[in-house]
Amino acid sequence: MKKILTALTSVAFLALTASADIARVEMGVGAWAQTPSGELSYINAGATATDKSDETEEVQAYVWALIKHPIPVVPNLRLEYVSLKNTGVANGTFKEFTVTAGKTSLEMTQIDVIPYYNILDNTFWSTVDIGIDFKVAEMTYDVKNGTDTATGTYHDSESVVIPLAYVRGRVEIPVTNIGLEADVKYIAYNTSYMYDVRAKIDYTFDIFPVVQPAIEVGYRVQKIKIDDDSIGKSDINLEFAGFYAGFMLRF
Repeated sequence: MKKILTALTSVAFLALTASADIARVEMGVGAWAQTPSGELSYINAGATATDKSDETEEVQAYVWALIKHPIPVVPNLRLEYVSLKNTGVANGTFKEFTVTAGKTSLEMTQIDVIPYYNILDNTFWSTVDIGIDFKVAEMTYDVKNGTDTATGTYHDSESVVIPLAYVRGRVEIPVTNIGLEADVKYIAYNTSYMYDVRAKIDYTFDIFPVVQPAIEVGYRVQKIKIDDDSIGKSDINLEFAGFYAGFMLRF
């Protein structure tokens, strides 16, 4: 018994002092059942257009990977991919394109590049990460006139890189292989802001010595509120929310 207690004490001490030096790779893939809501508006030289979401649920795939290395001064890296989609009905004038009951489609592909540092690394079963999320977003917006097909369609596209503060917290429940995790990405400027929040529970199958498969189930909310006065006045006020589920691998 004394030897067991001594061994457990040594393991606990090493976990507290050397856990930050352990390399780790995690990756996951799954589906997010996102329901958009909100609207877009555009005002220029007295012309006004509005696009209200029809709140149709969209199931989109997501992929993520986490790379942790043993070099303290170099940040670790997390990569994420997801696509957002919103459909709605527009009325009014977009620049020189006038539409009545037009069908709209907004698609936004997001690639998140997140360098981060471990503040806590599985210390007393708790992990805290902080970093910066460089969200690379490619957006396409299409409007098809619902009453006059001769006017064709309106199309616009844009690519932007949005920096957001990133915080992640995780708690492992001892003996259960269950983890509770949440992360927040956020930025605000004047009346514009954006946040991306997730909370999940996962279960790891501890059946292989090197690769540990796991499953995750969670809820995600992404809010985009942008007021742009550069060309006319554009206002994006959209929220994407819903449950997600996926499969993970830990190395």
